[in-house]
Amino acid sequence: MSTRSYGQYCGLARALDVVGDRWSLLIVRELLVGPARYGRLQAGLPGIATNLLAERLRHLEEAGVVERHLDNGSNGVVYALTPWGSELRGVVAAFVNWSKPLMISGPHGDSFQPQWLVVALEALLQHKRAKTAMTVGVEVDGATYAVRIGRKGLKVTRVDADARPDTVFRAEPMVVLGMAAGVLGVDEAIAAGDLRGDAKDLAAVFGSG
Repeated sequence: MSTRSYGQYCGLARALDVVGDRWSLLIVRELLVGPARYGRLQAGLPGIATNLLAERLRHLEEAGVVERHLDNGSNGVVYALTPWGSELRGVVAAFVNWSKPLMISGPHGDSFQPQWLVVALEALLQHKRAKTAMTVGVEVDGATYAVRIGRKGLKVTRVDADARPDTVFRAEPMVVLGMAAGVLGVDEAIAAGDLRGDAKDLAAVFGSG
């Protein structure tokens, strides 16, 4: 039996044997955004030592959660979630939604990176649907993300300046996350940020209706 193992014939215990180590689920969070090279993973995980990141990636790869392949564009190695690893999206979403009371107090000096919005917004707004597709932009710390809602659900992707939607809401992370979590109303969020475009578009994506 591995020293990592709880040694329990229980689904939760065995899942924690694989992803219960510190940093493991945060590595999964980064890879839910998309495949990444080692350097980008390290940049997205402030505070992790390079040897620890290598160890966690190796463990996740051995467990079948992560795989490596060659990036055709750069000829470098990229890490990606396996199909089984990608099934952790629901687990991560559940944690994000469970964390709402913990997020209300604000960052208190904790670090934040804009790409974390991808997983957070898709989790907090996972039940949103719209008969007519609608896209709005969210800008945080100089990075803009398109939030698109349609019949099949919601998708968040980073966009360049020349591909920004007509409606873009710029605000601090706490405001955007509070609006997505329903802690802040859309009008309250707009008052705390900067909206360029139509408030009705923003409400269609982030509103409670």
